[in-house]
Amino acid sequence: MRSTGEGAQGSRARIAVSVSLMRATHSMSKSSELAEKAERFGLARVGARPPLPSYLKQVWERRDFTLSLARYRIQSENERNRLGMAWVLLRPSFQALVYGTVFGFIMTGSSRPDNFVSFLIIGVFSLEFFNSSMNGGAKAIISNTSLVQSLPFPRMVLPVAKVLENLMNFMPTLALMFILAIIFGSRPDWSWFLFIPLVALFTIFNLGIAFIFSRLTVHFRDLSQLIPFVSRMIFYTSGVFFDPSRLLDGRPPIFAAIYDWHPLHNVLSISRGILLEDHELPVEYWFNFSVWAVVMLAVGTVFFWKAEERYGREN
Repeated sequence: MRSTGEGAQGSRARIAVSVSLMRATHSMSKSSELAEKAERFGLARVGARPPLPSYLKQVWERRDFTLSLARYRIQSENERNRLGMAWVLLRPSFQALVYGTVFGFIMTGSSRPDNFVSFLIIGVFSLEFFNSSMNGGAKAIISNTSLVQSLPFPRMVLPVAKVLENLMNFMPTLALMFILAIIFGSRPDWSWFLFIPLVALFTIFNLGIAFIFSRLTVHFRDLSQLIPFVSRMIFYTSGVFFDPSRLLDGRPPIFAAIYDWHPLHNVLSISRGILLEDHELPVEYWFNFSVWAVVMLAVGTVFFWKAEERYGREN
């Protein structure tokens, strides 16, 4: 009797399992059919990553929001200070003053670049745009967790807004750089309009950098602690306060080749060639930096877009 009862219980259990499997299969089949129908009607899963062309179109359609976000951040960051927007100019000016005081005493004679004050101002002011874009881009996602998790929008808007914010801050800094260059002996001419394409390329390059660091810091939070060291290394190797051509005399050609393709050295050399009469305008650096800008934007865009579904879920 016991074996008969156990056999009956086993049969009922197998029947129950079979029924459950049939229901699960039916449910999966039904879900698959619904998903196919939704796809035919242009519906997508919440948080799904759209194709890259559609994604970029969504980013463009939110350009007004992106611009408003950049303006709001500028206003909110400066209204807490007594001097307000003046700090946009004071911050890089104090940096140039400090570095000029320190390295002005250290670098003497042939080691000091010609027209050292203007040389240094151009380097410090220009690198401020890059560093603020890289640092801001690195925090664009992780510092806006609640926004990312609560509203549906292409996350690329956040690093774009950060770079736009820094570009707006760079404009008055650029104007001050022109004024100081004139004060220290430069004469304005038509070549100064070359700053228009240069700033455009610089912004494109910074966008690519911001996209890359925005994603990296989402996956590796500790990277945000290393970024200040990366910024410092870039600052000291870009030729902000020294002329690499003077230091590379007698060294293997590989070092000169490295600096010829150093993107930030390209920017600084072009800027000095435009503003300073005693510095040549390196035409080949235009090509080098244009390549850097296009490649960084393309790589950064694809790299950031690939992780669109993961933003807000790993924060």
